Amino acid sequence: MEFTQSDKLAGVCYDVRGPILDEATRMETAGQRILKLNIGNPAPFGFSTPPEVLASVMENLASAQGYSDSKGLPAARAAVVDYHRRKGIAGIGPDDVYLGNGVSELIMMSLQALLNNGDEVLLPAPDYPLWTAVVSLCGGRPVHYLCDESADWAPDIEDVAARITPRTRALVLINPNNPTGAVYDRATVEALVELARQHNLMLFSDEIYDRVLFDDAEHVSTAALAPDVVCVTFNGLSKSYLLAGFRAGWMVVSGPRQHASSYIEGLNILANMRLCANVPGQYAVVAALGNDEGAGSLVLPGGRLREQRDTVVKLLADIPGVTCVPPRGALYAFPRLDPDVYPITDDERFVLDLLRAEKILLVQGTGFNWPSPDHVRIVTLPNVDDLTAAIGRIGHFLSTYTQR
Repeated sequence: MEFTQSDKLAGVCYDVRGPILDEATRMETAGQRILKLNIGNPAPFGFSTPPEVLASVMENLASAQGYSDSKGLPAARAAVVDYHRRKGIAGIGPDDVYLGNGVSELIMMSLQALLNNGDEVLLPAPDYPLWTAVVSLCGGRPVHYLCDESADWAPDIEDVAARITPRTRALVLINPNNPTGAVYDRATVEALVELARQHNLMLFSDEIYDRVLFDDAEHVSTAALAPDVVCVTFNGLSKSYLLAGFRAGWMVVSGPRQHASSYIEGLNILANMRLCANVPGQYAVVAALGNDEGAGSLVLPGGRLREQRDTVVKLLADIPGVTCVPPRGALYAFPRLDPDVYPITDDERFVLDLLRAEKILLVQGTGFNWPSPDHVRIVTLPNVDDLTAAIGRIGHFLSTYTQR
């Protein structure tokens, strides 16, 4: 008997770690050095966990041997509440917080508790592809609204409104956005909240990069503008606090929770079923949020993250036919390859050809549910010298590349 994968996986993909990574792994096994610009993992690029956070985890290891409460340690949930109150979210307490093994687990829980087969969820295009994959796995239908590259990748509010149907249950914001690096201004967030308000939609706000901000960008938390709308806010330590391996994330339910009692009961069932999140990582939450610096000086002029972002934007602009809206947040650039200059019809093939020729691993734009094969995502975590060499090799590759 042959065992085949579930039909639920039809159309589900996660190209940040997809088949092209498999090829990169094969090449590495054969002895080739690959520069992996496909995933926002700070540690391999020399970013270290704040020592006080490591010290807190080590000091509490003896206390982390058993299960915690299914929602998380009281001290960790209290730290999350304090953090989000400082961001303007009112009316929340520790009972509204769920600690998770990274935001990824919590996205799955939050959608499993909400969706019935055929329910629709509005997602940005481009999006972080886990959102689209999880909606599909939960039996829902992902519906992508366009973000406008000519408007610094802000969501097209009219396009969002036009995609709402009687089956729409929720609206997802990813702000700061992965992959574009867009940071939505207050008016944009208010407009999206108003659509949710008018159409009785739940809001899901992915804010994992809220402390990785460049230039004069200011992050506005969705729930702070939506006290009368049920909102689930996601955040964690992986990016702003450079702690990807700790798998320490959380979600906060806010707004008129009396209208979501059944949904919250579902969340509690799912939280109980997985017993609890990683307990040592929860001690990291207490220490990191108590410090509250996040990326700190790394994003300021002269800081490493800022210099790397600036280097990528400048060097991409020097390549004929390549443009890039400067990212104002997050750890990525999402450049456009002008189709009149580079007639690429299969961007996955382009990324694979680049990998084999130049030993550089990117992710194609369609992997983020962007509808055209004219973008790629570049991780900006390597040091300036490595990024300079990589962008130079990408430019050289493009200068002779054709698809037939």
